[in-house]
Amino acid sequence: MAHFVIIGAGECGARAAFALREKGFDGDITLIGSEPHAPYERPPLSKVGLAGNADPKFIAARESYEAGKIRLLTGITATSLDTAAHAVSLSDGSQLAYDRLLLATGASARAFPDAPAESPHIRSLRTHHDAVTLRAILQPGKRLAVIGGGFIGLEVAATARQLGADVILVEGLERVLKRGVPEDIAHLIAARHRTDGVDLRCGVSIESLTEQDGKAVIRLSNDEVIGADLALIGIGAWPNIELAEAARLVIDNGIAVDDRLRTSAPDIFAAGDCCSFPLAIYGGRRVRLESWRNAQEQGTLAAANMLGADEPVSAVPWFWSDQYEMTLQITGLADGAVTHLRRDLGEGAFILFHLDAEGRLLAASGIGPGNAVARDIRLAEMLIAARAHPDPAALTARNVKLKTLLAA
Repeated sequence: MAHFVIIGAGECGARAAFALREKGFDGDITLIGSEPHAPYERPPLSKVGLAGNADPKFIAARESYEAGKIRLLTGITATSLDTAAHAVSLSDGSQLAYDRLLLATGASARAFPDAPAESPHIRSLRTHHDAVTLRAILQPGKRLAVIGGGFIGLEVAATARQLGADVILVEGLERVLKRGVPEDIAHLIAARHRTDGVDLRCGVSIESLTEQDGKAVIRLSNDEVIGADLALIGIGAWPNIELAEAARLVIDNGIAVDDRLRTSAPDIFAAGDCCSFPLAIYGGRRVRLESWRNAQEQGTLAAANMLGADEPVSAVPWFWSDQYEMTLQITGLADGAVTHLRRDLGEGAFILFHLDAEGRLLAASGIGPGNAVARDIRLAEMLIAARAHPDPAALTARNVKLKTLLAA
C-alpha cells in the first residue's frame, strides 16, 4: 500500500492530508508536526489569539484525523531526508519510507541581529506558545515595543492598544507597510494607529536590542533609549528550507518547485510558505507567498498532483489584515504597475486599482470597515485572473458595477 508523508502540520500540511482522502487516496498518510498541538490557524495569533486565553483555533479535531485514517505525529521533527532511499528520519529515532512526500515546512520569524537568544523580554510571534507569552503584558500599565511596521507588528500593536497596553512601534523605513501596500493606504493605517495612541516612529534605525533589569532595552540611532516590558520582533520571516537544503534540493527564495509544485527530487512536492513557484499570470515570475489562503490552496493542489492530476498553479495571490475596525485586502501583485486608479466605496472605504503600461489590471488594494471592500476585491481578483484590460473610467465610477466589467 502506498505511503504519503507530509512534513509540516500547519495550514498547508493539514489541508493536504484531508484533500488526499477527499480525492480518493486510500493508502497510508502520515502528517508530522514539530509543535505539541494538532494543526491550528495562525492568523488569529496576532488578533483574538492574543486577546483571550483560548486554545488554538484548530483546523480540525483530533478525532477527524483518526476518522480519516491520517496518522498525526506531533512534537516530532524530521531530521534528515534521503531522496535516493525515499526515507525520512525523525527526532524520535524512527524512520519512515515514503512513496510521495510533501514538504509543507512553513517559515520562521527572522531574529534581530545580536539580540539575546531565548529572552523572556524579546520575542517574536509565530506559534501559539508565542501568543501565550505575549498575553501577559497586553494589559494596562504594561509597555510593548514593536520592532517592524509590517502586518504582524501592526496587528499586534492594534490588539495591544485595545487591551490597554502602551505601544511604541519602530520601523526603519520611511513608512509602515513599505513592501506591497500602496502609500495612500499605509498612511491611513498609520494615522489610525496614532489616533489610538500608538507611538509610531518611522525612518529610525535601531543600534542595539538588549535586556536589563527585567526589561527590553532598545537604543535608537539618535541615541534615544526605549525601555519596554517586552519587545516584539516583527521584521519578516525566512522559509524553513534546512531539511530540503541538506537533501540537496534546488533552493531559490525557498524550496524551488515547478508550476505543479514538484521539487527537483522525484516524488517530492513542496507547498505553502516554504516554497517559491512560477506564476503564469505574471509571465512565469517566481514568487514565494506567505499567506493563509495560499497555504490552503497549495495544500489542496499538492494533494491533487501527488495523485497525478498534473494541475498548474493558477490562483491569484490574496492577502488580508485586520486592524481595529479596518480590514485591508490586496489581490494580485502590483510590481510593474504604472497607473493607480481610486474607486471610492463610501463610509471611508476605497480600492486602488494597479494597471501596467498596456492597461492590464495587475492588482487591487482596498481598505475599509469590516467587509466593505471584500466583494469588489473578489471581482478584481477575477478580472486579474482573466488578464483583463478594463476601462479605466469604469474602474473609478461608483455607478458602474465591477461585475459588468468581468462580463465584458
